[in-house]
Amino acid sequence: MCGITGWINWSGDLSTEQDTLKKMADSIAHRGPDEEGFWLSEQAALAHRRLIVIDPRGGKQPMTSSDQQLVLTYNGELYNYRELTQELQQKGHTFTSNSDTEVVLHAYMEWKEECVKHFNGIFAFAIWDKKEQQLFLGRDHLGVKPLFYSKQGDSLCYGSEMKAILAHPSVQPQVDRKGLAEVFGMGPMRTPGQAIFKGIDEVRPGHYVIATANSIEEHRYWKLESKPHTDDVDTTTETIRELLTDTVQRQLISDMPVVSMLSGGLDSSGLTSLAAQEFKQTDKKLGTYSIDFDQNEDHFQKDFLRHDMDEPWVKRVSDHVGTDHHSVTFGADQLLSNLLEPMRGRDLPGVGEIETSLYLLFTEMKKDATVALSGESADEVFSGYPWFHQEKYLGAEVYPWLVNLKGISSVLSEETKKQIQPEQYQKERFAEAYEEIPFLEGESEFEAKQRQMSYFFITRFLPFMLDRKDRASMKTGFEVRVPFCDYRIVEYLWNVPIDYKNVDNIEKGILRRALKGALPDDVLYRKKSAYPSDKDPVYLEGVQNWMIDILDNPDSPILSLIDTKKVRAIASNETEEMNTDQMKGLLDYLIQINAWLDEYDIELIS
Repeated sequence: MCGITGWINWSGDLSTEQDTLKKMADSIAHRGPDEEGFWLSEQAALAHRRLIVIDPRGGKQPMTSSDQQLVLTYNGELYNYRELTQELQQKGHTFTSNSDTEVVLHAYMEWKEECVKHFNGIFAFAIWDKKEQQLFLGRDHLGVKPLFYSKQGDSLCYGSEMKAILAHPSVQPQVDRKGLAEVFGMGPMRTPGQAIFKGIDEVRPGHYVIATANSIEEHRYWKLESKPHTDDVDTTTETIRELLTDTVQRQLISDMPVVSMLSGGLDSSGLTSLAAQEFKQTDKKLGTYSIDFDQNEDHFQKDFLRHDMDEPWVKRVSDHVGTDHHSVTFGADQLLSNLLEPMRGRDLPGVGEIETSLYLLFTEMKKDATVALSGESADEVFSGYPWFHQEKYLGAEVYPWLVNLKGISSVLSEETKKQIQPEQYQKERFAEAYEEIPFLEGESEFEAKQRQMSYFFITRFLPFMLDRKDRASMKTGFEVRVPFCDYRIVEYLWNVPIDYKNVDNIEKGILRRALKGALPDDVLYRKKSAYPSDKDPVYLEGVQNWMIDILDNPDSPILSLIDTKKVRAIASNETEEMNTDQMKGLLDYLIQINAWLDEYDIELIS
């Protein structure tokens, strides 16, 4: 996994712009700490930061075609690159390395923009076509790997992270009304394609972009298609089992150490079991990692998303499967001192201590490995979240995860509310997403609501989860692979009826059946519990004091956007409108917004 960036100028000469290009690349050096590479010509300047995972000697980038007409910068892993290599060789292509990077380049040579339809993997890449004077930007089906771009006059800059684009002197860190509406109206989630900063766009998942001197064209190459599901329950179960086994086998391919995240929940436990079976065939033991908090047994509280503590279940799975397990424990002080690191990784404010603990976990995992498996997407495609099973969320006119999101809009200043109209903005984005849904003719109202919910979670919520995982891991130079995001699994599950998914009268029942025998029954039927959160009151006290310091500083950039009296009341425990988790989440977010406005020197424009 790597970091890519570049700069195209159709009317200038970039051959002497090494310093600017290096500045852009250096801003994302964390994504590729092993090597750097540059390629410059009159019209194009491409840079690459490499994290070596496959073929250490080959795969150096930027990579050029033999005739020097094509130049590639690529971030990702193709899990079917071996099959593609054979197919391309049969078509007359010759390879000089064992890297999937070279496969991407030859696939483009053979199929042009259709190449992305042949890929199974996680990827974001750019190809400069000298002959056609065009830049091709491609991104994977679900958007596991990030890719942004900005058109500035006769120039276009792109990068794995927005900071690489912001490092270019022609791109200014400006945020307009729409950007603020995203920050305050959508929370840490983003509308696909919206990068918050004015003038910066995101290549959407399942899309590619072709940029020339005169135009920028965005094309969709993959989408969910609705059709009747004709397999019975047993066949569906077996198909899911086969797909999971195949994708885990593919995603264990690496020349560097591979480990697995383990929470003791169904998703990570299932992947861990399948991966451990593969390891045992070569007499190896899989390493696993979980997260816990100091004095968690004393402070844990059951809530809407968390039913019990993970650690007892983690030990149960590790002992059963036979892994080399590492439980990484953090305290409130560590979480507080690193609160802003995920924001710096994402270039945007996020979800606070949950992201912080994830970043710290990857920091520890990086000491022993380069690659990990993780369970993102299972709840989205198998309809596992609690939101899928309660009527008030199925019938909401905003995204279900926003229904209980209290506090953000209520603490804005009246002027800010009037300017960005957060509630109206939420409804508009909801309506846009609703219009995209490919409902199936003849399905019942309940089935249609479930399909709607699935669509929202796959296309609107999952991108946030993947952003969080990518930035938190890549900030430490660590690659995370997400088997449940294999587009074949997502396509298949999209049309599986909800009563199949909930077979045996339990959420994700079909997945539990598919993993039968891989896990002990008590783990197999454990009630879903979300990613853990630290309940230590020391943390809440820390963010409250931090917020008061911000309010007491007249130079704090967030002050003009919020109702300072309301925020001070929350930070001083002088309100009963919020519970502890809501209070902590709000203060986490406001602290990050203030630091984001300050550190990125953001100019707010109308």
